[in-house]
Amino acid sequence: MFLQGDSSVKKALPIGTILTVTGTGSEMNGNAVISNEETEQKLAIHHDLLRPKFSILDPTYTFTVPRNQTAAGTVDIMSHIFEQYFSPTKDAFVQNRLAESLLKTCIYYGPLALKEPTNYEARAQLMWTSSLALNGLLGYGKKTDWATHGIEHTVSAVYDVIHGIGLAILTPYWMEYVLDEETVDQFVEYAQNVWQIKEGSNHATAKKGIEKNTRVFHRLRNAENITRRRGKRKQT
Repeated sequence: MFLQGDSSVKKALPIGTILTVTGTGSEMNGNAVISNEETEQKLAIHHDLLRPKFSILDPTYTFTVPRNQTAAGTVDIMSHIFEQYFSPTKDAFVQNRLAESLLKTCIYYGPLALKEPTNYEARAQLMWTSSLALNGLLGYGKKTDWATHGIEHTVSAVYDVIHGIGLAILTPYWMEYVLDEETVDQFVEYAQNVWQIKEGSNHATAKKGIEKNTRVFHRLRNAENITRRRGKRKQT
């Protein structure tokens, strides 16, 4: 996985969090990411000792989150789910059905939150989904590699790309790259259960599911002023 230095954590100060943006799920996990602009590195760490002792989740605190960050946060939530959903581990029925429900929530409420920033229901559902997507529940008992996150961290360590937008760019390409005879059944399951695509061969169904997901990312990514790419690579 892309996490660093887990074994070096022996103790940590107790913290509480007040959520003001949805996406990372850090209010319910022990993850942290830090960037070093001089070395162009973006590294993550995880330990249960880093989990908050309490978190306050009030959807009204996210009403003023900018459109671009709302869109990026929604993509980040979906990416967290994908990283655990597409796994070689079999017989994870409960985790997979939970994951699909959370994905449907993002697909429905993400665009609604962009259209109506003060819609309490939309903000609340995204907030709850963000917490459940990365609190460990979906990944219990599953083998995961977090490849897309690892690649995106490398990209955003060098370029001025919002994390969620980097994931929106990379994830469809990752899906197409890993789609083969060994993984096609998982993508068919995703297409059928999330997008209700029922007709066509396995590969055709899988590709339609990927295309549907790509369109959602495009709609979210094209929210006003989503990207702030620098025109050139940072200089070392």
